[in-house]
Amino acid sequence: MTSNDDYVLQLLEEQGIVSAEEIERVQSSIKQEGETSLDILLQTGAVTENDVLATIAAQFGMEYVTIDPEQIDPEVAKVVPPDVARKFGVVPLVRSGQSVTVALDDPMSYDNTMDSLRYVLPDYDIQAVVAPRAEVKAAIGKLYPLTFGEQFGFEGADGVMQKKEGEEAEGGDAGGGDDEAPVIRLVSMILTQAIEMHASDIHLEPMERTFRVRYRIDGVLRKMEDPPKRLQAAIISRIKIMSGMKIAEKRIPQDGRIQIKVKGNDLDLRVSSVPTNHGESIVMRILDKSNLRLGLPQLGFLSDDQTKFERLIGLPDGVLLVTGPTGSGKTTTLYGCLNQINLPDRKIITVEDPVEYQLAGINQVQVNKDVGMDFSAALRSILRQAPNIVMIGEIRDGETADIALEAALTGHLVFSTLHTNDAPSAVTRLLDIGVKPYLVASALRAAMAQRLVRQICPNCRQEYTPTDRELKMLGALTKGRQNTISKMYKGAGCAKCGKSGYKGRKGIFEIFLVDDTIQRLIFDHSPATVLRARAREMGMRTLREDGMLKVASGMTSLEEVLRATMGDAD
Repeated sequence: MTSNDDYVLQLLEEQGIVSAEEIERVQSSIKQEGETSLDILLQTGAVTENDVLATIAAQFGMEYVTIDPEQIDPEVAKVVPPDVARKFGVVPLVRSGQSVTVALDDPMSYDNTMDSLRYVLPDYDIQAVVAPRAEVKAAIGKLYPLTFGEQFGFEGADGVMQKKEGEEAEGGDAGGGDDEAPVIRLVSMILTQAIEMHASDIHLEPMERTFRVRYRIDGVLRKMEDPPKRLQAAIISRIKIMSGMKIAEKRIPQDGRIQIKVKGNDLDLRVSSVPTNHGESIVMRILDKSNLRLGLPQLGFLSDDQTKFERLIGLPDGVLLVTGPTGSGKTTTLYGCLNQINLPDRKIITVEDPVEYQLAGINQVQVNKDVGMDFSAALRSILRQAPNIVMIGEIRDGETADIALEAALTGHLVFSTLHTNDAPSAVTRLLDIGVKPYLVASALRAAMAQRLVRQICPNCRQEYTPTDRELKMLGALTKGRQNTISKMYKGAGCAKCGKSGYKGRKGIFEIFLVDDTIQRLIFDHSPATVLRARAREMGMRTLREDGMLKVASGMTSLEEVLRATMGDAD
């Protein structure tokens, strides 16, 4: 973080923020080349960036401040040239006559930065303060937005390409010409920026007059700066080359995969191309392997649901279904389950379409319909491998469902997913695709519906007093105890959450357990409403109720829960 970590550690120790024992402990735990004790302390949360910056600022006699890019006058920003601001990590805050105050993101580089600023701004009296790096970076991004022309060496307003001295004009393909390198850098920037913003998908959409770029962050699409329309063909060609697609084929959909390394992290991108009226639309799904390390608490389970779910995944046999729409986190939950029960004395086999993540110690089978290897065929084969636990990516037809439930009756624990709106509807869905009622009643142990809600940003979370309307809504959960809830939380919006007030997502859950009474109801072909009523008698929380509990705990907002559970009538 700074240019002299030993000096910073000494300051932190003198201020009592960390002890000598903590420093010695982390020094002995350094394993990676280039990693420092301060890096480990920051990663583990033993110290924060604010601790470090405030301590250094105090030592140098500088003020430590937080900044809001919205509050900075754009006219003040013109004092410092954009390239200087980006190079030295500084942003001007206030100007009074010929005096200007700038915020630095690294006080350890004070001397070098100030010397450079005084050289660039000889007519100004410059005062320096220290601010968090993320806030300085956000302010620079807002006050000095990079155009694609600046970023990639293209001139011309509004992205119109012009020939620069010594260069050829832009071509239509990424496969050759002097324009190839800028397009490669542009695509690299799009990927890197999406990963840094923790996006789950990148959407490149050809419109009639524009080439739109959007990132899906925490489930919500955010529009980014559009590349020049004339670069559309070159960008699409570059991505198709990277993902192994056929460049010349533009009439049919194609799928591909990209493996890249960003800041030392290996990442997989699943790429889909679909022809549209104005060109090929590209969507890239970013597969974040850090999700594989999530445990049940990190998924968002409350303590009672976590205990219930841990008991379910520890059963020796039976079927456990996870239901919900596309993008509700079903696969992440299943991988979390497999990680928890992946022990040396158990054989686990999965059948997936596609295999999104490589799981250590688990046999994963890729569906290949072109050679007749669909879910049912793969499932028949893997059962002859004598597994203890089987995970089926999705139950799509009656044949696959029959095999899965019969496998559960012969001593296997089977995990899978279904596309239903709530947990009890999993039963009626299985019956609708032709599974016999006795098979469902005997093999199904539980079904869990889930949704993802955005988590309130911990950096800008604020308390507020709920309105009467909000308390009334919460009353559905609290059974008349709403008066005990005196405060709720919301995100004010800050640089770390992109002014959205939300950062990251957690699950809300509805766990439907199959007991003797529900087994009899399944035998009788009872509708989902009857099954749901019985589950409610047993104490099942609905998705909305589980979400409201998490509103009351300050994890998410009422608006998020209502958005995610719009179809929940309870």
